[in-house]
Amino acid sequence: MSIANPHKLEANSTSAAQKDGRRPEAIQHILLVDDSRAQRSLMSRSLVKQGYQVTEAGSGIEALKLFGTQEFDLILSDWMMPGMDGLELCQAIRAQNAKGYVYFILLTSKSDKGAVARGLDVGADDFLAKPFNPDELRARIAAGGRILSMERELQETNRLVSSALAELKTLYDSLDRDLVEARKMQQSLVRESFRDWGRAEVSVLLKPCGHVGGDLVGFFDAGKDHIAFYSIDVSGHGIASALLTARLASYLSEGSPTHNIALIECEDGNHHRQPPEMVAAQLNTLLTKDMLSEHYFTMLFGYLNMTTGHVEFTQCGHPNAVVLNRSGRAQFIGEGGMPIGLIPGAEFESQTLLLQPGERLIFYSDGFTECENTQKEQVEEQGFGEIIEKNSGLTNEMLFDAMVWDLDCFAGGQEFGDDLSCVMVTYKSPT
Repeated sequence: MSIANPHKLEANSTSAAQKDGRRPEAIQHILLVDDSRAQRSLMSRSLVKQGYQVTEAGSGIEALKLFGTQEFDLILSDWMMPGMDGLELCQAIRAQNAKGYVYFILLTSKSDKGAVARGLDVGADDFLAKPFNPDELRARIAAGGRILSMERELQETNRLVSSALAELKTLYDSLDRDLVEARKMQQSLVRESFRDWGRAEVSVLLKPCGHVGGDLVGFFDAGKDHIAFYSIDVSGHGIASALLTARLASYLSEGSPTHNIALIECEDGNHHRQPPEMVAAQLNTLLTKDMLSEHYFTMLFGYLNMTTGHVEFTQCGHPNAVVLNRSGRAQFIGEGGMPIGLIPGAEFESQTLLLQPGERLIFYSDGFTECENTQKEQVEEQGFGEIIEKNSGLTNEMLFDAMVWDLDCFAGGQEFGDDLSCVMVTYKSPT
């Protein structure tokens, strides 16, 4: 059979098929492949009447060349052709990196199941028996159109999802960079991790479980012979909690005694200390009336008299304090108290204790006692006391490292679920 040169038949814009909407929108351009000029002519006329644009090819090789230069929605190919047959053409088409999926219908006189299976294996979507029936041809093309419509809708959905994910990644990367900077700024709230006053020394630990956290620890000079120190744990995690800790740090800053609510300026220019319970009350007023924050926080705040070893402190819903004596025994001290920011006008009380030379006082957050292992069991106060006693012979900084190490061992290496913070005061000597 002679091979005809390819030619293109354009659909009449006023055809009846377009007017009644029979043509599936997903299929507009069809590549018709058959080595019989008569068969191609007959099928082309039928397809054009249905409103399709048709390009003809007289062989599989010719069709493959056309496929490389034009875009087609559907290929209608004879199975038995000299040279490259329909199966080989289908396999070659599937190997191409086409922009979208192309529906492939094989024209065949074969009816045995083995032949159909071979066609499906190489990527054919449907089969049409020869000689073809125009109604059956229209129905099979319509079915292919529905499949292509769904495939293209899925592609568009995937494109939109990929675009949205790319935008989210851009936003996340920007937020991540901001959070890294926020963590640096929050760490800078703790200006010193250690200070030695001669008669006493203070060490602090601040380890957020995420980029930023809601814990705050610190200390400052509270006037003649006195040190102030505190441990704060703001409810929740993340940016809002971190912003509140930054605000609280400004109220307890040593850099500006005039703005430190724990210190009251005297007429002579010096500052005297407010009682710990009054500090808590003022912070409660600020949180409930001025800031109007939905967050609250727990706190231990106290003063050490370096001459006598006396400590006066207030406990506001924070975990009990620990006194580590010279023999390495840990004693928990505290009476609970009301968190700050829950109830306007709440009242707070102060407590006192006496440190002997060589003893250490520890204020810590509940990230230590509420740390969980893989069985969801918590360290609790008893377990935390055992960790402290186990490492009591270490100096302050090494003691912090050992506490975190043992806590990590208890957790089984999993991420800590809460921030870890601690302030440790070592009373050395009254002279």
